[in-house]
Amino acid sequence: MEVLAFQDQYPDDYANCFGCGRNNEHGLHLKSYWEGDESVCHHTPEGHYTGGFPGYLYGGMIASLLDCHGAGTAAAAKAWEDGGPITRFVTASLKVDYLQPTPIGVELEIRGRVIEIKGRKVTVDLRLIANEIVCVEGQVIMVQVPQSS
Repeated sequence: MEVLAFQDQYPDDYANCFGCGRNNEHGLHLKSYWEGDESVCHHTPEGHYTGGFPGYLYGGMIASLLDCHGAGTAAAAKAWEDGGPITRFVTASLKVDYLQPTPIGVELEIRGRVIEIKGRKVTVDLRLIANEIVCVEGQVIMVQVPQSS
């Protein structure tokens, strides 16, 4: 049985995100999955996403990777808790701690761990790892968008 990425379960009307939307032809098409009690996403950034120092990833792109993986993790966790389909989440807060430069040209691993689900709010701790070294830590607070009738 094929396991669908969290983002591949988004309804078409909100699968347009630059980072993770399958319907955005210019997007990154991030894919997140459960691995035990953590979510995981792998991504190899292209060279044009360089920051101010050649060979290292632009900080805004790093924030985008954490944001999109965090949103997918929150949506999947809430769907699992509620026993329903994945629904839309938006970012209420994004905190990023850059521990050291993140290289371009290597596969990055983004990991998420759900810290709290409280009503429509989900808090996820995140790490970005390159060459088995944690380069970035962060946390997102995601809020579920109320379903329209």
